[in-house]
Amino acid sequence: MLLPPSSRPLPKLSAQSHVPPTDERIEILEVFADLPDCRRSAGKRHHVSLCLALFTLAVMAGNRGFQAIGDWLRAYRQELISLFKPSKDRLPSYSTIRRILIDQDFQQYSACLAKFFGIKPLAGETLGLDGKVLRGSYQLESTNPDSPPHPAIMLVSAYIVERGLILPPYQVDSKTNEIKALPEMIRQLALQGVVFAFDAINTQKKLVS
Repeated sequence: MLLPPSSRPLPKLSAQSHVPPTDERIEILEVFADLPDCRRSAGKRHHVSLCLALFTLAVMAGNRGFQAIGDWLRAYRQELISLFKPSKDRLPSYSTIRRILIDQDFQQYSACLAKFFGIKPLAGETLGLDGKVLRGSYQLESTNPDSPPHPAIMLVSAYIVERGLILPPYQVDSKTNEIKALPEMIRQLALQGVVFAFDAINTQKKLVS
């Protein structure tokens, strides 16, 4: 989504800048601009905001898995370069996007998405809560030093039944499970005056208290 030109001068490209300079303001870049970059300073070629924007668009286009995202980037290379105008007309590889995702706080990322799409629960709406493993998020490879193995990512998601919308998911710590993560998510959403619905696995006494 393109925004009207800003009256402020566009920022110069630097190691500290998050949003690559373009002739037009692009909302999906700006919404990720404040997310931290946990990579080492040396060798950085692409901004976090650009990588997350491309990842988001690729998933929205139906791509599942990092290799599929890489194929999508190659298939639409010219269109994406024309839109985002990356430095030296180079797009990040799927492995670069993957490294950035591993170090990202998914709750912060999800909050940015909710802001981008304008999703907020309304009082009286029903939220269906469920825990799911993020498909394709695990990595078993152990022979590539640039691609360390890691377990699958577990998320607890909230679905607005009346409108068919999904709220930002709550990431479950790898050492626990959705039963322990659900109370914190309920505490955050209960302030909105919503009705909760969840499956039998979460009908625990401690959850009620």
